[in-house]
Amino acid sequence: MRLQARFRWLPTPFRSLFLFIVWLLLNNSVSVGHIVLATFFAIFIPILSFSFRDPQPLILKPGLALKQFLIVLYDIIVANLQVALLIVGPSKKLRPAFIKVPLDLTHDMPITILASSVSLTPGTVSAEVYPIPESLAQGEEMTQRYLLIHVLDLDNEAELIKHIKKRYEAPLKEIFQC
Repeated sequence: MRLQARFRWLPTPFRSLFLFIVWLLLNNSVSVGHIVLATFFAIFIPILSFSFRDPQPLILKPGLALKQFLIVLYDIIVANLQVALLIVGPSKKLRPAFIKVPLDLTHDMPITILASSVSLTPGTVSAEVYPIPESLAQGEEMTQRYLLIHVLDLDNEAELIKHIKKRYEAPLKEIFQC
């Protein structure tokens, strides 16, 4: 009973902590007034918005999530350098293309993180996840889903798909156990 009461007042504790810290950082102050406001927002925003949330899988391996975050950060830095060389370098013969990456992920949150990881890495942009579940007829079973990605310079489609699945999708499956 006590556990239920705690979650009723603090339905998303990490989000509450995040809101509290962000409020104080944005105001660059730890005065009593800002601490009171940060506490107020940290408690009531999650309570008011909780009914709008769709249930999502939990991060079951936070250590792996941190490692994956650092890998994506490293890839962003390296891809920035590669794209800069492509754009201003001597060889301006780009080979842009769209590719379809078959998804093994089933939940929206990990798919969104995968699409964001791809889009944050310069030279690639995720364009769409299809088929969209809402577009399927009522009662129709979910078919294979794909992530449509635009690539600035495509050398080998099969290698890129393999790279995305191994470097980004496989760890997300393990982090969220889905």
